[in-house]
Amino acid sequence: MIASYIAVILVTLILMTVYIIGILSDNLYSSEKTDMFAKANIIAESISEIWDANTEISFAQAESVVDHLLAGTSIRGVVTNTAYSVLYDTNKESNLQGKAFVRDVLKRAVDGEQADITSDDETGIKMISVSVPIYRGEVIVGGVYLAKTVSNVANTVQSTQNSLVVFSIMIIILIGMMSWGFSFIITSPLEEFKEAAHKISKGDFSCRVKINGHNELAQMGETLNYMCNELSHLEEKRRKFVSDVSHELKTPMAGIKLICDSLVQTTEPDPEMVREFLTDMSEEVDRLTRLIERLLTLTRLDNGASNLKLEKTDVGAMLTRIIRKLTGIADSKTIKIERAYDGEELPAAMLDYDKIYEAVYNIVDNAIKYTPEGGEVKVEAQKREGFLVIRVEDTGDGIPEKDREKVFERFVRLDDSRSRETGGTGLGLAITKEAITMHGGTIKISEGAAGGSVFTVLLPCMPAQGGEKLT
Repeated sequence: MIASYIAVILVTLILMTVYIIGILSDNLYSSEKTDMFAKANIIAESISEIWDANTEISFAQAESVVDHLLAGTSIRGVVTNTAYSVLYDTNKESNLQGKAFVRDVLKRAVDGEQADITSDDETGIKMISVSVPIYRGEVIVGGVYLAKTVSNVANTVQSTQNSLVVFSIMIIILIGMMSWGFSFIITSPLEEFKEAAHKISKGDFSCRVKINGHNELAQMGETLNYMCNELSHLEEKRRKFVSDVSHELKTPMAGIKLICDSLVQTTEPDPEMVREFLTDMSEEVDRLTRLIERLLTLTRLDNGASNLKLEKTDVGAMLTRIIRKLTGIADSKTIKIERAYDGEELPAAMLDYDKIYEAVYNIVDNAIKYTPEGGEVKVEAQKREGFLVIRVEDTGDGIPEKDREKVFERFVRLDDSRSRETGGTGLGLAITKEAITMHGGTIKISEGAAGGSVFTVLLPCMPAQGGEKLT
């Protein structure tokens, strides 16, 4: 992270320095050229005014004009005619009076162009040269050449460049220190998150990260802790589920083992006793089968709503079929099943028939099992505000309010001894809730008018599409 920040800042500073130096250099050199062109044009105009019609200006005339305008400067001035013969040169030591002075920039001036050039002299110092034509009327009669070393400009540019380099180094050091601090602040929690994630991957869901502040890292830490809590609860449920399944399987297996041992130890078993033992063994096997079938059902439900096979369902006919199938069990306990619904008024809906059938079947079956002899079970159904409401009420002992949510958990029995007698596995209501939840519905338990329990199921009443097969 530090390296990335420094690299970005370094590239930015280099580009900024190059840009600033370029702009500064161009402006300074441009300013110098503008000043020299102004002086050259003034000299050319002044000489043009005193240029004789037939003869060239004298040395003295050129000297008075040029020296006056270039006084106090380090600019060298040369005045030539169109044959490049020097009429006047401020550099007396060069002794160019009357001699040819040929320069490319001067040739361009004699051709009628205001020209300039920047070059290095023999010592490597930058020099600016400008040249303008001298007109007499419409005719070019000569040229003015000015040259000046601009070491002061180069020094200014170099000084500015050095200052920018020092400034850039200071900025990089400062940014490096700040980046190191920020990276430490950011990566310290990330290291903790990494360590926590490593522990989670090993199955340790007890780890938690410290939460400081309310920034994005704190929110990430809260999310990680929440995930640990959920995984911990899930692991606890998994262990409890395995323990419950082991216990449920152990009991019938122990009964079968006991029966087998009793038969083996009996030297001359009575046929009637053998038949009784085998009957008991068959009941234990049936119990194991029911348990395994319900576990398989729960496994299928855990796969989610993607396994729903929605079909057009006649709800009234489904309820009637359930009541008809359970009537024999109810009659054996002289329990009356009251059907409080009109099948023709119930709308056909899109449901997974098998899942909802089993869910309602489990509710009515439980109501019959836990209602004493001579009692009553009432099944109601109606459409209410876009929902299909199925209500099953019994006249049993009821369910305490504190246990009403618990009964939907797996392997939960409020009366274990009665459940053994009725052959319950503790999975029926868990299957019921899973099936109803998959349909987007709800189930709740309340107290009945006669003290029993009322199971109320609300299912979204999805209208059946025309042409669907009616189940």
